[in-house]
Amino acid sequence: MRSIWNGNISFGLVSIPIKIYPATEDHSISFRQIHTRDGGRIRYRKVCELEDTPVESSEIGRAYEDADGALVPITEEDLAALPLPTTHTLEIEAFISASEIDPLQMGDAYYLGTTGAAGAKPYTLLREALKRSEKVAIAKYAHRGRERLGMLRVVGDTIALHRLLWPDEVREPAGVAPKEKVTVKPAELDLADTLMETLGEVDLNDLHDEYHEALEELVAAKVSGTTPTAEPGERPAGAQVVDLMAALKESVRSAREARGEGAGEGVEGGAEEEEAATVHELRGRKKAPAKKAPAAAKKTAAAAKRGGAKTAKAAKSAEEPAGKKQTGTKKAAAKKATAKKQTGKRGTRTAS
Repeated sequence: MRSIWNGNISFGLVSIPIKIYPATEDHSISFRQIHTRDGGRIRYRKVCELEDTPVESSEIGRAYEDADGALVPITEEDLAALPLPTTHTLEIEAFISASEIDPLQMGDAYYLGTTGAAGAKPYTLLREALKRSEKVAIAKYAHRGRERLGMLRVVGDTIALHRLLWPDEVREPAGVAPKEKVTVKPAELDLADTLMETLGEVDLNDLHDEYHEALEELVAAKVSGTTPTAEPGERPAGAQVVDLMAALKESVRSAREARGEGAGEGVEGGAEEEEAATVHELRGRKKAPAKKAPAAAKKTAAAAKRGGAKTAKAAKSAEEPAGKKQTGTKKAAAKKATAKKQTGKRGTRTAS
């Protein structure tokens, strides 16, 4: 691995000789520009305007152009003589928590290696100090004609350097956010929260560049003279007015199906349920009472209805023998009265 910067880390009075190595690499497929009419290669040549001839890289220097257009040559010796400690030194300014750094400031990443055995002990000392403090170091260094800001942190057994943008290089997001005033319903937040939990976490090592793979297949097909068989990707539709609740519910359902899970309760529902939908309870919010009658209450009501019917039937059955008994008593009394009347008549006839 080729280093891009040599110097020292200044850690108080401790000096650590280091080299900076790129920590990342680009896997992009490079294309060349061609003349579409005949396929000829398009090349860019560096030409001296005074001589109108191509110039080799070894003959090219740098200069500053002033307001009048005059060029002031700046040599490597001029830059090396600048009265700055960061010209050949990575000067540590402070140690802070990594959470204090705005991710928007993060730039390219590098690994720091030592130069010779003499740098092993102070390098290890700084690495272990960063580990134990659970902090990162903020440093300044000069690279490619300007002073830069960097963050040092521990990656395994190595110290890594992340180039940081200066705070004034980060633009304010004024005018970027939507200007329209909209209101997000609690039910929509609940569904969004459910979708986030359904999607879950991911191991970044499982992700890969599908576009790069498709591009490699395309190039291989072109080289072999065959026709690419890959289906073209779907173009995203333009902005549309959609039912946000329906889109969220469909997203949750699709995410669960992709994970081999069922749709689950709380995703289905029409417009009447949108206002009171509680798919997932957000932290710190009380769950709204359900509007539907509990199943137990329905069963109790049904049982009571059946019990009332049985009671009425039993009462009717109890009344029926009593009515029959009363009817029999009346018949007996009437029969007795008739018999008594007939006896009286017979007695009257005998007296005559």
